[in-house]
Amino acid sequence: MKNLSFENQVHVAILKLNRGPTNPINISLVRELAEMISTLKDDPDIRSLVLTSVSDKFFSIGFNIPTLYDLPEEELTTTYRAFNQLCLDLYTFPKPTVVAMKGHAIAGGTILALCCDYRYIALGHKLMGLNEVKLGVPVPYLADLILKQVVGTRTAREIVETGNLFAPNQLAEFGLVDSVHLVDQVLPKALELAKSLGNHPPKAFALIKHNRVEKIVEQFNQKSKEKEEQFVNCWYSPAARERLSAAMEKF
Repeated sequence: MKNLSFENQVHVAILKLNRGPTNPINISLVRELAEMISTLKDDPDIRSLVLTSVSDKFFSIGFNIPTLYDLPEEELTTTYRAFNQLCLDLYTFPKPTVVAMKGHAIAGGTILALCCDYRYIALGHKLMGLNEVKLGVPVPYLADLILKQVVGTRTAREIVETGNLFAPNQLAEFGLVDSVHLVDQVLPKALELAKSLGNHPPKAFALIKHNRVEKIVEQFNQKSKEKEEQFVNCWYSPAARERLSAAMEKF
């Protein structure tokens, strides 16, 4: 795999984003992740999943803006739709999922983390947040729905409307992350939790998880097309063009 590394450690699938220090999200990574999640979903030897990164600097900086900025509207829509489908597949994955963030998780990186059942992050200067509003686009609808479920409407409002990035202690206060660990302990602790959860009878766990996610899935499916069009329209707006262009310098 070009953008991922995979390891099976005692019935736990470990998927590591491997696109350099910042792990920007492009269509290739989206497709590889989607394919792996589809395969692991039906693999009887896999009882749980840990999502992490090779890089200690970034879990993911989010969408690879330089490769998306000049895309024709049809291609941008295809990429955006594929990303949302990946997120939906990860969010509804019937087995336990834990994300181990050894570095920053920004925008799309935070969204991938939100789609996992549990979120662990490293102690120190490791930031996480949804800064889409500062780029002139809305937070993708599915992520917005999941965020409200995880942290509540009031805290979600602070996160998405300020577009700020938050340190681990505040993320824990928000309930956006479940645990904070030393960087060299994030993956081992996530793996420990994944193994423990994976020991539950799989059908029971899958049904319990389905009960948690089904309302969000229904809400998303009802409005996904409308919200997709709104995002794409914002992406090509003059305000977003200016801000996205400036953001490309970070890549």
